[in-house]
Amino acid sequence: MKPGTLLILAFFVPSLFCHAQDKEPAGKPAEVAAPALPAAIAADSYVIGASDVLAVTVWKEPTLSGNLLVRPDGMISLPLLGDVQAAGMTPLQLADQIAAKLQKFMQDPKVSVVLTQINSKKVFLLGEVGKKGPIEMTPGMTLLEAIGSAGGLTDYANAKKIYILRDEAGKHQKIPVHYKEALKGDSTFNLVLKPGDTIVVP
Repeated sequence: MKPGTLLILAFFVPSLFCHAQDKEPAGKPAEVAAPALPAAIAADSYVIGASDVLAVTVWKEPTLSGNLLVRPDGMISLPLLGDVQAAGMTPLQLADQIAAKLQKFMQDPKVSVVLTQINSKKVFLLGEVGKKGPIEMTPGMTLLEAIGSAGGLTDYANAKKIYILRDEAGKHQKIPVHYKEALKGDSTFNLVLKPGDTIVVP
């Protein structure tokens, strides 16, 4: 009986160990994927910028896949292709462009591009806020979200004279803010921010 029992255990214990190994990684992708979820949702609308990090995957071509930092000049570097323009494109557009370029080297390449870190999108806060300076911008970030991320207004803030400085299409704009109305829940006053906006709180 004992040799038979040992034989069963010899097969059973490794199988348990393998099963535990199989289950463990299943939890890890969820942890890694969670921060990238907003980026995945915005894959057809988010515009890539310098310092963003992209996960480029070419199906069945691990040597062509990897995490890539978008350089200050807006380029990424890929094997076979060299420098490829990434800034100014959505992840879906970039994936299509890489696939088109790879057709010179392989048949029907399948490419996916996932944004793993948003570093290019920042807004700035100046004046009477808890934390001055740049903050990371999330997709669809509003005025109230940005001020909240900066620790809110100080006791000395003049909420009636808050404004946003914005450079768009070469034009310098000063946009007045109706902070108290926004706080009351009126979404028309809770402006959606754009990358590079500066919120000034006198």
